[in-house]
Amino acid sequence: MHKYSILSSLAIAAVLLTTPAVAKKKIVVAGPPIIMSDVFRANAQAADAAIKARDAATAGTQVAALMPTTDFEAYVAAGLRFEVATLRRDVQAQRIALTDMFKTSALPRGDAPRLRYIAGYLSYVVGNYDDAIAQLDYAKTLGYDDVDATMLRADIALRRNRPKEARPFVTAAIAAQKAAGKPVPLAWTDRAISMAYQAGDWPEVVQLYRERLDLEDDRADWRAALVNYQAKKDIDPQLRLDLYRLQAANGAMASERDYQAYAQMAEKAGYYAETRTIIEAGRAAGKLTPTQAVTSQLLKSVAPRATKEIAGLPVQAKKAAAASNGKDALTLADSYFSLSQYPQAVEQYRAALAKGGVDADRVNARLGVALARSGDLAGAQAALAQVSGDWAPVAQFWSAWVEHKNRKAA
Repeated sequence: MHKYSILSSLAIAAVLLTTPAVAKKKIVVAGPPIIMSDVFRANAQAADAAIKARDAATAGTQVAALMPTTDFEAYVAAGLRFEVATLRRDVQAQRIALTDMFKTSALPRGDAPRLRYIAGYLSYVVGNYDDAIAQLDYAKTLGYDDVDATMLRADIALRRNRPKEARPFVTAAIAAQKAAGKPVPLAWTDRAISMAYQAGDWPEVVQLYRERLDLEDDRADWRAALVNYQAKKDIDPQLRLDLYRLQAANGAMASERDYQAYAQMAEKAGYYAETRTIIEAGRAAGKLTPTQAVTSQLLKSVAPRATKEIAGLPVQAKKAAAASNGKDALTLADSYFSLSQYPQAVEQYRAALAKGGVDADRVNARLGVALARSGDLAGAQAALAQVSGDWAPVAQFWSAWVEHKNRKAA
């Protein structure tokens, strides 16, 4: 919860620093006259001392005994009530005290915009969303429209179960934070990701996850990004396979399900040696066991086919070299890629591009990955930057991986 000291410097000076003789006089300082009696001033000073000592009981008794007779005394008394309510964590009492302050003409004009925002926040906390919006609107007319007010509007919309209404506020707050050269809190990015996810705005999900991974990029963060993106229903199996490959490259395979799904995806794509490798990796990591039925049967099925797959590479290479277009070179490149023979894959992907007749986005995406896994990070980024269309999300996630490798190598 927000914690604020409500008394302005002007009020504090008036309460604590003026002498009794001066306090009896009217002092005008760019606003209403400050008029306090000796008795009120002494009692307010005692209450303020109790507040500073965090003695809520004594302060409450002293503040309750205050008998303001002027507009300025009413303002000071309301401010002290706010401070006592803050000590007691009584939000409702804080909000009431603010209302009492607003009723006076002694409220310093420069404090009003911020205090209206605080009023909006307190109304939000107690569930009075209509008043919260009204106070934020008032604060805005007074010139207060900081990023915290924007995020509060988003929170109110979410409390009202209006995510579509909340999303533009979160987006605006993030943009304002960036424009100010300030770091974007992870909680804001997570909220934006959740909203983009619910809206099915998958390009935005990817972009936000890339930004988040720039801040936090441990294995759990990578797994969350990739697994959540794969909730998209219409991802091409080849794209989905490359997302699993990225998950494995980050050491973010965390469960039996991860290894099993990756192995099944590779097997369906015809990459039998890769299937065998991932199952063996899952067992080595303790996530799969020899008695795990699905992967045990899968391993038994792919083992002989993996041997044939590797043995057939020379024939594939001859066929690709003689072909008039790049389709056979692409098939061969994908085979090398699945076997982690990345330099050979790079050569064939480039041949496929040169001969043509292939999906350039798919080829450039995997060329970029093969270059990165071969150690050519600059070449990888150049290739990945050329990818658009359906393969763009895969390229962007892998590009983030390459950027992190670059930073670690610097």
